[in-house]
Amino acid sequence: MTTPAIETSGLSRRFGDKRAVDGIDLDVRRGEIFAVLGPNGAGKTTLVRMLATLLRPSGGSARVLGHDIEREAREVRRKISLTGQFASVDEDLTGYENLLLLSRLSGLKGAEAKDRAASLLTAFDLAEAAGKQAKDYSGGMRRKLDISASLIRRPELLFLDEPTTGLDPRSRNQVWDMVRGLAASGTTILLTTQYLEEADQLAGEIAVVDHGRIIARGTSAELKAKVGGGVLQISLASAQRREEAASLLSDMLVGEVRADGHGTGLSVDVSDPDAGLAALGALSAAGITLTGYSLSQPSLDEVFFALTGRPPEPEDTPETEAVQ
Repeated sequence: MTTPAIETSGLSRRFGDKRAVDGIDLDVRRGEIFAVLGPNGAGKTTLVRMLATLLRPSGGSARVLGHDIEREAREVRRKISLTGQFASVDEDLTGYENLLLLSRLSGLKGAEAKDRAASLLTAFDLAEAAGKQAKDYSGGMRRKLDISASLIRRPELLFLDEPTTGLDPRSRNQVWDMVRGLAASGTTILLTTQYLEEADQLAGEIAVVDHGRIIARGTSAELKAKVGGGVLQISLASAQRREEAASLLSDMLVGEVRADGHGTGLSVDVSDPDAGLAALGALSAAGITLTGYSLSQPSLDEVFFALTGRPPEPEDTPETEAVQ
């Protein structure tokens, strides 16, 4: 049986009296995109740095690609790559020169290093900018160059820490497409992100971390199901039947029925999607004509707030303690 890409048991890390990671049990399948979400200071960066062998745990154990992160750190490092929140490329070098230099430092020689640099620039749609200095790249281009630099050795596991922070929507979508392509080629990806939409779009599974512990885990749909069915919104063809429609919804659903300011719109929270569909059927049976309706799931932001009691925020103060 294939071993998991990541498996931890009781993994923990202290910084003085503060327990940044507090007994995390985690398993990540090979080939999947796994997202770690949590508020500022939740322990996401500390967890990633331990798994990447940059920080030793205070307790527990972890294996990455079948290797113990403490006893076999060198073997782990040969198989993984880490892209942090900030670009690590040399701004005074061109895109091609950056990748060529890193290829040579990674042990590739001559034509092999040149071919690898050129193929990465092509794969990440940077070939036309290969001769430009990195300092003249846009934010999205710099981020793509940074990620491509992490792939010179084709890692089995890629850690992405806040991969699209600060990017415009178009550049963010480009990075998302790249991440999907990497996963499709067989690379396992563990990402941390402040954008819940990013986890919604990319991750097969999501772990919500708070105060150093995993407080929830599952697919996006499973996490949303923990909060409830969402919101039923309807638009009436005639404002004259609003009171009748509101009364019917109030009788069938538990949530408070809310009216909009235009006289034809009503909304109500529903705990069960089937109950919302039944209410729509009852409105139709009563001859109440609708011009539109929607039954939406809660957003991942609402799930996050329900689980942690506060909205998500960027983790902008990662720990800087060196490996001991």
